[in-house]
Amino acid sequence: MKRKNWLSILLITLPILFLYLPMLVMVVFSFNQSKSLSSWAGFSTHWYVELFENTQMMNAIFVSVTIAVLATLISTVIGTLTAIGLSKNKRIVRETLLQINNIPIMNPDIVTGVALMLLFTAVHLPKGYITLLLAHVTFCIPFVLTNVYQKVKQLDPNLADAAMDLGASPYQALLQVIIPQIQSGIMAGALLAFTMSFDDFVISYFVSGNGVENISIVVYNMAKRTNPSIYALATIILFVVFAITFVPYIIVKYLDHKEGTSTDVFSRIGRLGWKKLGAIGLVIAVVLGFMYNRHASTRVLKVFNCGEYIDESVLDDFEKEYNCTVIYETFDSNESMYAKYMGGNAYDVLVPSDYMVERLIDEDELLPLDQNLLTNKKLIQSNLLDLDYDKGNVYSMPYFCGNVGIVYDKTQVDEADFKDGWNILMNTKYKDNIYMYDSERDSMMVALKALGYSMNTTSVEEYDEAYQWLIKQRETMNPVYVGDEVIDNMTSAIKAMAIVYSGDAAYILNENEDLGFYLPLEGTNYWFDSLVIPKSCNNYELANQFINFMMRDDIALRNTNEVGYLPANASAQKIAKEKDYDGNEAFDIRMSNQDECFRNLDADTRSILTERWTKVLSK
Repeated sequence: MKRKNWLSILLITLPILFLYLPMLVMVVFSFNQSKSLSSWAGFSTHWYVELFENTQMMNAIFVSVTIAVLATLISTVIGTLTAIGLSKNKRIVRETLLQINNIPIMNPDIVTGVALMLLFTAVHLPKGYITLLLAHVTFCIPFVLTNVYQKVKQLDPNLADAAMDLGASPYQALLQVIIPQIQSGIMAGALLAFTMSFDDFVISYFVSGNGVENISIVVYNMAKRTNPSIYALATIILFVVFAITFVPYIIVKYLDHKEGTSTDVFSRIGRLGWKKLGAIGLVIAVVLGFMYNRHASTRVLKVFNCGEYIDESVLDDFEKEYNCTVIYETFDSNESMYAKYMGGNAYDVLVPSDYMVERLIDEDELLPLDQNLLTNKKLIQSNLLDLDYDKGNVYSMPYFCGNVGIVYDKTQVDEADFKDGWNILMNTKYKDNIYMYDSERDSMMVALKALGYSMNTTSVEEYDEAYQWLIKQRETMNPVYVGDEVIDNMTSAIKAMAIVYSGDAAYILNENEDLGFYLPLEGTNYWFDSLVIPKSCNNYELANQFINFMMRDDIALRNTNEVGYLPANASAQKIAKEKDYDGNEAFDIRMSNQDECFRNLDADTRSILTERWTKVLSK
């Protein structure tokens, strides 16, 4: 009997540990004094302070909460009325509409997000708060309808008729008879709608714009480097959810015990009254209307940059100096930036990489820069100008630059093995001990360079050879394909080596003195992220002034100190090398004859590259 008891306790405990142990780790490390996920440096509330000082994060919290509240109120009203209306229709109509209602629930979010983005673009509705709200209302309604309809089915169909026979108006019958009977279903649907809205990322990513981002988008774009402020935010959300879940339950149980009744939480909450909830929603709507128009009287500059790729205090300085407002949005890759821009989002300044700059030039999507306004161009290091992807820097100015190389643990890797160049990644001595970058161009570059080919080749045969090289590496070396999590993983030296961008490598080397950085002699990629002005620009002069501002000595230095990447500004490079990055072998750029800059590939070659890389990942 005792064995059965212990077994039952174990079966209950293990799933709970599986679900809550990661959350417990997150809560603990939100109070860690350092950024490390592998060592405890002491208790601190520093990351909570930084969270509340982060303007972007606080704006995202405001957007997430208000969107979730409004979407919940609107979708609950529509879903409830629809459910009641369906119950009065013929069976064929009712079942047909219920099946249609299930389609958005079953439909992948990516399809819904793209469809809504195309709809808003087609009707020329600017992306922003309104489009985000409309999208959330759209995908919340089916969940509310499904929950409420289950309660409506349990009602006596003659209940409303009986109320009206006794003198109630249809309006009174609805509010005082029907809704009280189904209020638990309404509250369940409303809570589910709130959760779905607050949690959504995929759909929000496609329909947001104009500087409006919810928590999911900001956290996704901030995840490039370890940022314990995210853990602090998640911890706060966790405790708020805990309070919302358990506090009402405890209160209801206490009131039931006191009154000698038995009710569920949703019914008890429903007694608060729909008028009160409506009044709260109205107040929020008024506040939002004021906030939505807060930029109407100032010049506005819309900047689209890679996540965590700027010292955001420089944006405040630019706003003060030029008497304007900067709407700052972030993306996670060149391809997602291109998709959002081509999907109809309008920006004044973009920060794409070299090959994407060339693609935008080829597709006639960029405006030439006003060279007369770019007085700080002379501050850029001369060998970083006039490159092949934009001869004469007609359309772009370099922002950050670097290489792709190998970060390695000196205590695990024999440096003599680097005689093999990129083929060290095939050395079975390091099997199960390698991170490859989950990027088709970067990983394919490694294979092409290891084989002695150009990383900008258009030869199908050479891509096939590179594909076979990557397949062989996967079968013999069992590498782990990672994204930006490689930064924290290599800081903790979890594996012997990893493919890393030099800017990330510089940060990693500063954090762990046992690590080194190697650029194979066969050549590698040297890359540039640049500031450009797209044709969607609405304030051309201010956009040029912003680019000129970003090239300034002091601004470039502040950005590189914040980000850790090599700036194009010569003075900022020199000062950073002498101070924070003194002796850091990754904080530099190599542009030898063997090295290349990514070029824009034609559509057929891009298709071949994507197809081969997909097969590598699927093996």
